[in-house]
Amino acid sequence: MPLVLWVVFFFLPSSAFADEDQKVIIDEAFIELHTGPGRGFPVFYIVEKGQLVSLIKKKTQWYKVRSVKGHEGWVHEKRIQKTLYEDGEKFSEDESDKDDYTGRSFELGVLGGDFGGATSLTLYAGWNFTENLSAEIAVAQALGNVSDLRYANISLLHQPFPEWRYTPFFKIGAGVIQTIPSVTLIQSEDRVDESVNVGLGLKVYVSQQFMLRTEYTRYTILTSRNNNDEVEEWKLGFSVFF
Repeated sequence: MPLVLWVVFFFLPSSAFADEDQKVIIDEAFIELHTGPGRGFPVFYIVEKGQLVSLIKKKTQWYKVRSVKGHEGWVHEKRIQKTLYEDGEKFSEDESDKDDYTGRSFELGVLGGDFGGATSLTLYAGWNFTENLSAEIAVAQALGNVSDLRYANISLLHQPFPEWRYTPFFKIGAGVIQTIPSVTLIQSEDRVDESVNVGLGLKVYVSQQFMLRTEYTRYTILTSRNNNDEVEEWKLGFSVFF
């Protein structure tokens, strides 16, 4: 059973705390440390009332903690919610989640919207290499009446206020766009064009590891014709961070 649980939980996202020294005080008689993030994992250590534990990261409903003697194990969130901060205040999971949000490193998300009148769907992955700057790669498809589009972009994002719950951002990027005409409507070959884009948007921290995201992007498609194409895209979706 433990082997199965390890396989399942290995693929679930986890979030490390921005402050690795965040500590809480046990305010119950004791808490039990499990070897893994689930009730099926055995208890191997007991931390008694009044002792400190450090919060390392959270995965689903389980916190990984470290005792003052160096024992690391997993505790269910219901037990952590009954602990105290070092100043005596009751532990706040919302505040803990906000620390995760501020210290986020990776994002994965899905967005739906409108690309020049065609319905679009975008999948993206991002990496925050500083608090203000992040890099993203996105792949998308837009389904239109005359032709379908497939496009991929690499973008650089700037977030001037990364700690805000409502975080605006600006981006600039480049990519390629493949146009696939509808054969029944027009006789034309597929073509692939390079593109550049600029955009702005808003990320809204919801709770735990989830964000809502909306953005506007303006594309310049560098065609082989005398004139380049300009396309606007609006999209809305959600993402997870860890």
